[in-house]
Amino acid sequence: MQLEGLGDSALTMTINFGMSVGAFFLCLNIIPKFKDSFISANLFGVDLNKLIKKKVPEALGVVCGAVFLCTMFIFMPVPFYKQLAANTPGKFPHHEYIHYLAALLSICCMVFLGFADDVLNLKWRHKLLLPTLASLPLLTVYFTNVNATNIILPVQLRDLMGMDLRLGPIYYIYMGMLAVFCTNAINIYAGVNGLEVGQSCVIALSVLVFNFLEVQGEHRLGHVFSIYFMMPFFAVSAALLYHNWYPSRVFVGDTYCYFAGMTFAVVAILSHFSKTMLLFFIPQVFNFIFSVPQLFHFVPCPRHRLPKLNPHSGKLDMSYTMFKSGSLGTVGQFCIQLFDFFKLISVTHNVGDSGMYTQVNNLTLINLTLKVFGPLHEKKLVTILLVLQVICSIVAFMIRYQLKKIFYDS
Repeated sequence: MQLEGLGDSALTMTINFGMSVGAFFLCLNIIPKFKDSFISANLFGVDLNKLIKKKVPEALGVVCGAVFLCTMFIFMPVPFYKQLAANTPGKFPHHEYIHYLAALLSICCMVFLGFADDVLNLKWRHKLLLPTLASLPLLTVYFTNVNATNIILPVQLRDLMGMDLRLGPIYYIYMGMLAVFCTNAINIYAGVNGLEVGQSCVIALSVLVFNFLEVQGEHRLGHVFSIYFMMPFFAVSAALLYHNWYPSRVFVGDTYCYFAGMTFAVVAILSHFSKTMLLFFIPQVFNFIFSVPQLFHFVPCPRHRLPKLNPHSGKLDMSYTMFKSGSLGTVGQFCIQLFDFFKLISVTHNVGDSGMYTQVNNLTLINLTLKVFGPLHEKKLVTILLVLQVICSIVAFMIRYQLKKIFYDS
């Protein structure tokens, strides 16, 4: 995709940065003003990991998303100011402008559908459908304007299969699945104050570092396009993190998780670095794979898998699921045995009134962290998880710039 219409990159990035700073302070100040309104509308939750149970406004991610969208709408003419000023018929880069609009439309749809989920408390099957619907404008514009479905093959396969491989419709399925994964991977990796927004901030910073490293390279304009979206996104997310950090004064809701995931998917698809984006999701990928047996109900999955508060110590401990011994199917039994072999879970057997029961900790990275480190205070737990996210981003850069030389000879 050639984004010739993105104008003077240095000037537009400076304007984008200034607007991002403004979005940060705006978001920082207006979030507290909406707290009472959300509680009055019954959009609140109770922090299960606090001794004092008080109402905490939920779904404040919609405020964050709205500020982001307003910022991007105001910024919209800036990358195209030269063409607008020239007012020359036939010279305006309509294709690039449509990409910009499609990206914002998909994000806007995801914010709306995420807020609907927070209000209506939709089922899990709907959570898979919503990102697919929101990604359709993006995929449609990509099909009509670009329709590039080639992937570069590793050097080890080029003698056999050539330089690249055309995937056709499979590539669009992959892009749709990327949007579904990004949104839901953040959504299921949650349960402690600050984790959803914190991980998104680390990923956004990682993407920005990658963009600035590549901004003078072959795909410069694609990375400029990504920077335009990532700077305002990081700004509003940082403001939300301030209010969501322990002890959380607001909850972000599914709205923010969907908004963040779709924003990452949009820049990854339109700027052509989806594989690198997935590298920044290493903890989320692990958490998803680890959670699969419960997500697909091979192992019983309770409504909440977040860790449990010990009221005496004030620390969080692992949460558990219990089932009758021998009641699992073949896949469920295999998963439990496999995870137990690698010491990823704690398995205990208890005798109940109706026979033998098996108890295992819920299959999440949060519970695994508590298994490794023992009971932790909530603030320390989320700090460890975010440090892990940073370490995984460093590993991602090593894979991107070191291992790439082995497979792509560059």
